[in-house]
Amino acid sequence: MAKPVIGLTPLYDIEQDRLWMRPNYLRAVIESGGVPLVLPLIDDQADIGALAELCDGFLFTGGPDVHPAFYKEDAMRYCGAIDEKRDALELLLFNEVSLLDKPILGICRGIQLINVALGGTLYQDIPAQFHGEPIAHYQQPPYYVPIHSVAIEHGTLLHNIINEENMMVDSMHHQAIKKLAPSLQCAAKSKDDLVECAFMPGKRFLMGVQWHPEWMFQPNSDSEKLFSAFVNAAK
Repeated sequence: MAKPVIGLTPLYDIEQDRLWMRPNYLRAVIESGGVPLVLPLIDDQADIGALAELCDGFLFTGGPDVHPAFYKEDAMRYCGAIDEKRDALELLLFNEVSLLDKPILGICRGIQLINVALGGTLYQDIPAQFHGEPIAHYQQPPYYVPIHSVAIEHGTLLHNIINEENMMVDSMHHQAIKKLAPSLQCAAKSKDDLVECAFMPGKRFLMGVQWHPEWMFQPNSDSEKLFSAFVNAAK
């Protein structure tokens, strides 16, 4: 059986006008049995439809903030960098892929993009807008070291994969889900009650995580279980 091809949304260097990709995303897909394919940064709907048909699964990678206009808010002064080209590609791509019911995994920006695409909203800046139990959501290197726990909801896709009530995660985000999209279900929260994982019931595999499992990917780890479940769903 041929290995599933996993399309990865590209990272984009605005200053140098170039696409790039962190190797740990590629490694996690390869070692989980998939073939990674970094997608072009395009906004033509027909071409994006062709990409949606081409790949077996899609990984929505981390990156800059989703433009607040997509959840009907003005950008506040503490909103970070915005990449309109990525917003255009990823929102169109998500809509195409979800209609085809192909497996989707969103990481960091990815879970936020999924939530916005489905009608949810975001905290534009956690320190400025959210006042829960003080937890470090943006850690300093090394990024492969987990810094806080998340509580996993029973009966969710994440619980079925990890088979634990809690797991330790790394964290590199200043934004987070504020209002969860109606079609999504929370699968895990941090101690300060922020959504750390969400999924759509009834889909083959549609899930986003707020942490970066690609940084913590090791044999027999929770991150390997997550990537393996995603890649296997694309077979």
